[in-house]
Amino acid sequence: MTVALAFTLAHAKTPMLKDKYAEVNGVRLHYVTAGKGPLIIFLHGFPEFWYEWKHQLADFGKDHLAVAPDMRGYNLSAKPTELDQYQMKNLVEDVRALADHLGQKKFILVGHDWGGAVAWSFAIAHPEYLHKLVIVNAPHPGVFMRELRENPEQHKASQYMLMFRGDKAEEMLSANNYAGLVNAVLAPGLKTGAFTEDDKKAYIEAWSQPGALTGGLNYYRASRVGPPPPGAAEGASGNFAVDPAQLTVKVPTLVIWGEKDTALLTGNLEGLDQFVPDLTIKRISDGTHWVIHEKPDDVDAFIREFIGK
Repeated sequence: MTVALAFTLAHAKTPMLKDKYAEVNGVRLHYVTAGKGPLIIFLHGFPEFWYEWKHQLADFGKDHLAVAPDMRGYNLSAKPTELDQYQMKNLVEDVRALADHLGQKKFILVGHDWGGAVAWSFAIAHPEYLHKLVIVNAPHPGVFMRELRENPEQHKASQYMLMFRGDKAEEMLSANNYAGLVNAVLAPGLKTGAFTEDDKKAYIEAWSQPGALTGGLNYYRASRVGPPPPGAAEGASGNFAVDPAQLTVKVPTLVIWGEKDTALLTGNLEGLDQFVPDLTIKRISDGTHWVIHEKPDDVDAFIREFIGK
C-alpha cells in the first residue's frame, strides 16, 4: 500500500478509497476510486497527484463513483520518456479511454491547474461525454493566450513556466529533498493546517517516484505553454495543442477561482463567457492557487450546487 493511500485510509471516513490500475491508450494509469453511482472524474495539476482530491473523493464518493487518476507521468502511473507523449491530444485521450474503461460514457469532469487545462481541452473535443465541467484555477486556452499577449502582469506571473521548460528544472526542484516544491506548495498550508506532516510525506514520496518530476515538467515542455522565451518569435507561446478557432465549450461549466492566485491572475476570468456560453463563476476572495486544500468545504459546496441544478 502506498504511503499516500495509507494516510488517507487512516483518516478518511466512509466510503473506502480503493487503489486501481487501468491499461488505457497505451499507458498504465493508477487511479483511486470511492463510492458508486454516476461517474465524476477529478484531474490533478502540477506538482500534485491523485491525493490532491482526497477530500472530494470522500465527499462525492457518498453518492457518485468518484475517481482521481494519477495522470500520465505522475506518481504511480506510466511515465513515457518521449516528449511528444505529453502532448494535449494524448492527455485528452487518456481521460476518454479511462471513462470507457470505467464503463460510463457520460460523466462530470473536474480539473485543477494542468488537470484543468486537460479538462478544458477534453470538453472542447468531446462534449458528448460530459454532463458538466468544473474548473478550478485553470485558464481557458483562448483567454490565457490573450492574457499572455495583452496583460503584462500575467506575462510576468508566468515566467516560472520558462524555468519549468528548461533543462535545469529537475535539478532545481528536487534539491534539498524537494525544498522548492515544499516551500511553494506545502509550506503555507503546513502553517494554516491545510496540509499536515503526513501530507508532506505523501507528496515527497510521489515526487520521488523514478521519472515523476520529469513527467510532470514534460506537460510544460510538450505544450510550450507560457510566455515566449527572450528573443522568440511572436506567437511562440504554447496553446495547449488546441486549434484556436475551435475553442467553444458546449457543456454547462462551473469555474471556481481563488482570487489570490499569484500565478494565474483573475484576468483569466474576463471575457470567458465568449468561449463558454453556459458559464457559472464562483470567486473565493481569500483563496490562492491551492484553494482546493485551503477551502475544501467551499469547493465541494459549489460543485454540489452546480451539479445538482
